[in-house]
Amino acid sequence: MISRTAVGFVGLAISATTLGELPLPAQRPIVIAHRGASAYAPEHTFASWDLALEMGADYLEHDLQMTADGELVLLHDDTLDRTARGPAEDCTGTVNTKTAEQLRHCEVGSWFNDAHPEIANEGFATQRIPTLRGVLERYAGRARFYIETKKPAEAPGMEEALVTLLEEFELLGPSASGDELPTVILQSFSPESLVELRARAPHATLIQLTPRRMTSWGIRRRMAAIAGYANGIGPHQQRVGPALVGAAHAAGLLVHPYTVNDAPKMRRLLALGVDGMFSDRADVLRAVIADTPG
Repeated sequence: MISRTAVGFVGLAISATTLGELPLPAQRPIVIAHRGASAYAPEHTFASWDLALEMGADYLEHDLQMTADGELVLLHDDTLDRTARGPAEDCTGTVNTKTAEQLRHCEVGSWFNDAHPEIANEGFATQRIPTLRGVLERYAGRARFYIETKKPAEAPGMEEALVTLLEEFELLGPSASGDELPTVILQSFSPESLVELRARAPHATLIQLTPRRMTSWGIRRRMAAIAGYANGIGPHQQRVGPALVGAAHAAGLLVHPYTVNDAPKMRRLLALGVDGMFSDRADVLRAVIADTPG
């Protein structure tokens, strides 16, 4: 997927007048809970997202995969081996070769207890691979969602299924809480996926992720094209400096760096004027924002 991004963005732009109808008002920097409160609980589980909301996260982040039978599930890796435990025939190998029923046999929390015995919780071992439908049923009306299409070229129909489900839950309109933040933000490393999402959901807020290896100059070279179909960029934190933030804002793009877990780096990025950031430690980021003037 990264290689597809690096090919370039030329020719993918949509009419600027379309995006001109999607004003994004100035807001305090937003807290995006990266895979939930994943420093404290197993990533992509209800335990992790529940905790992130308790910590004051503005958005719950979700990585989208598609099963062999077309179910949208939430897991960062396209393989099960790192975080899933259960019968080998169901819980090892690639996600897109398993059915949704097979994935129901897997738990995705005991690996975290093994890796972090100092904060282990026996309840984590009961956590299952969530479906996007299950997440929306649980959190719609009380949370905002920041959803990434993962390797969409290997999951034909992912964008259509995603938009259809979001429309079913009426989440692509104004924020359910009545504030100015969108209820859903959609992100991808794939410009092709974002262009398809723009066509299917013209008023959605879209973020173009950029690979860690892409330099600030490389991102800035593509800025005008990105602004033709997306509302913002998601660069690696190490690539974010005054030139990148300035160019993005001049192009009307939000800047949401990933993944920032210590307070000094958070303060540096806030001083540069980023619009929010991804963190495994939503509580730390929330506290830093609260202590930052402006």
